[in-house]
Amino acid sequence: MADHHDFAAIGRSPRLVNGFEHPRLDTEEGFAPTGLEGVDQLRPGARVAEHVRKTKAAAFEPVGRFNDALFGDNRKLVAFSPRLGRLLSALQRACIERRERAIGETRGSEIGHLMTEFTEVIPRESAIKNAVRIVHFTMADEMDKVCWHGIQSTVPAFRTFSHVNPGKLGAVITRTLIKNLAAATDGAISVSGWVDTVRDQKKVQFVVLRDESGAVQLVHPRSFNEDGTPAEDALAETISGLAQGTFLTATGELKHDERVKLGGVEVKLDGLEIAAEAIPETPIAEDSSVDKRMDWRFLDLRVPRNHLIFRIQTTLEHAWRTYWVENDFIEVHTPKLMASASESKAELFEVDYFDTKAYLAQSPQFFKQMAQAAGFGKIFEIAPSFRADPSFTSRHATEFTMVDNEISWIDSHEDVMTMHEELMVVGFQAVKDKHGEEIEKLFGIELTVPTTPFPRIPLAEAKQIVSERGYTVPRADADMDPEGERQIAAYVKETFGHDFVFLTDYDSSIRPFYHMRHADDAGLTNSYDLVYNGVEISTGAQREHRVDVLEAQIRDKGMDPAELDFYLDFFRYGVPPHGGFGMGLGRVLMLMLGLPNLREATYLFRGPTRLTP
Repeated sequence: MADHHDFAAIGRSPRLVNGFEHPRLDTEEGFAPTGLEGVDQLRPGARVAEHVRKTKAAAFEPVGRFNDALFGDNRKLVAFSPRLGRLLSALQRACIERRERAIGETRGSEIGHLMTEFTEVIPRESAIKNAVRIVHFTMADEMDKVCWHGIQSTVPAFRTFSHVNPGKLGAVITRTLIKNLAAATDGAISVSGWVDTVRDQKKVQFVVLRDESGAVQLVHPRSFNEDGTPAEDALAETISGLAQGTFLTATGELKHDERVKLGGVEVKLDGLEIAAEAIPETPIAEDSSVDKRMDWRFLDLRVPRNHLIFRIQTTLEHAWRTYWVENDFIEVHTPKLMASASESKAELFEVDYFDTKAYLAQSPQFFKQMAQAAGFGKIFEIAPSFRADPSFTSRHATEFTMVDNEISWIDSHEDVMTMHEELMVVGFQAVKDKHGEEIEKLFGIELTVPTTPFPRIPLAEAKQIVSERGYTVPRADADMDPEGERQIAAYVKETFGHDFVFLTDYDSSIRPFYHMRHADDAGLTNSYDLVYNGVEISTGAQREHRVDVLEAQIRDKGMDPAELDFYLDFFRYGVPPHGGFGMGLGRVLMLMLGLPNLREATYLFRGPTRLTP
């Protein structure tokens, strides 16, 4: 990857755009225009950025006349990095300057490999048509005049670089993913993965090879002598000895055939290169218990259904991050070693910390609020949390991934709920768009994207509804229990056709000291729980930001404000009204996909009796 100044050296070079004709690159596939589209020439002092904005042209390609581009009138070399020098030399050797002939395969490979040193993918950029499979270089909108100032300007000349796609010019050498075989042309192919199944028949052998993107059928017809006896066939012997899970690379001829049930393609084998053999007998099967599968999690995750869970997780997190970034949130990474409890002194993991004690973070709550005092405005974090909870339920863990948000300048917890539901819609839509068909195929679920606003029911009203449905919450405190959550979720589904419901206005006796209380009823808080498919996945609230009120609420909880002095300092120097939520990532995935427990939605589960693998 290039430092931006590598390309700034080109962009600020004298005469870069001093009258040379519209550049193009000739390739073995013909030629394609590049550079500033629709412009024959630009003269010194032209406002390139203005032209880019008006014409929507944003491509910059290696151009001709490198001597003029890189040397001034005094023929003094403009400074640039050695890597850039090698790239420019390769382009010159390829005769781009004179455009006398197409770029040969050797030269194309050389250019491609050098080009990859300067590349990074910029998502959501529109591609510009150009040549040699170089997707695009993009000019910055803020680029100022390209003039005679050389490279002295501090404004980078170019903002983005993009990737070089693999092609016949050999720009990048990569293996072919199985999912891409359907779009590939028939012919020589190489695929890598692990053996899923082997069918060793008398006349033909079949191997189902799987990689992270899919599965393909490999075929090898056995060889026979004229008298019908099996001929010597080393490849057949290798296939016969393959064990499930063996990692290998297969080479052969790709053939499209709609009769092939597995993707409509198959590979007629020429050879196999075994990377790592597997033990023939696998320790788990389809009917193995969850605990047994967790013992051999790396094998369990090879199953397509389990593999898909973490592709969905990736898509979900990416959609959330996109929402946050596009709405000017700042990502933070809070410490997980703490000097005191962040929630309560119960369920704390205590660890030795040199000559004192430390605690594993139950939540990033204090540090999320510190970010509001720091003036960050809106923040997010996806990170582990720890609870010394001995529960063995399907929805509890001792280490789990939390999704945390905190925002400033809110009027009430309603603002937090609005942001929360927007985030859920964005995430679910992304998952449905990318994985909806696979989810229906492998999980039997048609994923529903929730509509907004989500239903909102005060907790006291929710408990009354549950009671009218014939269930009385048997808790001694004012909280809802799991069966009550299932009952209110059923009511919401029947009444509103919705999978989500906010239960609001929780009793202050069951909420942390930092939740803001109602102005007209100190017994209630500006807080909520979000219930999805009958299970609580998140708690959110408006926080108390007035230090005197906060100290009083700490005392009301039987705690000593002196023990939280570092936390109270955040508020002694001013903090805006703020609020946020914490949400369990694993619970969202578990409920989205109808999984029976949190263990299956967690890459490596941690519970009271599990510390390995």
